[in-house]
Amino acid sequence: MESKNPVFARSKEWKNNGYATFDAPSSAQRQAPPADASARTLEDWYQKPSATPAQSRRMTLDDVVVRTASLFAVLLVGAALAWFGDLKLLPAIGAALVAMVLGLWAQMSKKVRPGVMFAYAAFEGLFVGAISHAYASFYDGIVGQAVIGTLGAFAGMLIAYKTGIVRNSPRFTKILMIAGIGYLVFALANLAFSLLGGTNVYSIGGLGILVSAFGVVLASLFLVLDFDYIEQGIKNGLPVKESWRAGFGLMVTLVWLYLEILRLISILRGDN
Repeated sequence: MESKNPVFARSKEWKNNGYATFDAPSSAQRQAPPADASARTLEDWYQKPSATPAQSRRMTLDDVVVRTASLFAVLLVGAALAWFGDLKLLPAIGAALVAMVLGLWAQMSKKVRPGVMFAYAAFEGLFVGAISHAYASFYDGIVGQAVIGTLGAFAGMLIAYKTGIVRNSPRFTKILMIAGIGYLVFALANLAFSLLGGTNVYSIGGLGILVSAFGVVLASLFLVLDFDYIEQGIKNGLPVKESWRAGFGLMVTLVWLYLEILRLISILRGDN
């Protein structure tokens, strides 16, 4: 199945039929020239340099874990700088906008770009650190609660996925993508409306709780897509460089989930 995750969808390798599987012919067989090739073609073929070990090695789960951890390490450094540097709201919003542009670049590029992903993690970390510090100034201990909630949701969705309670399918993906786009449009419209002096939907008692809880559930379900795409990528024998794309996609979803949980807890603990 072709990936619908925007992080993975730009890469042909994330299709089941887009790259060699573990049952595919060996590299030597794949590199053999056709029998009717001309003498010039044969000469050009054999003069090409052999693939390096890094180019021919296939992605593993360990590779994804290491790349995800390295991206999170940069994000945490950025968050710590914003937290202890008391980064104000306007610069934090600027960092978020820069991160959004970098994230779109990383997602839309057919080439895997670890440098862009690290830059995204740094700027997104500044925003996450600043917004976390702002919430913490009103609600003591809320950041720790949000982190525990994020880890709990991640573990719960992973168990549900591995045990088959929740599985990906074309219909599941379609519904989730429609819901995700709708929620994004709503969030942007609500932000614009509130900046113009209107009422923030998240501050309307029970309605705010329901909408925020929907965001948490939606972000949690997107983890299922991430798990499935990573599993399919490993089964398809993707090159190790694609583990950067896998780690980046997982980091984006987890940061989104953390921010949704942070907001939900703040609503439950009192009006913003």
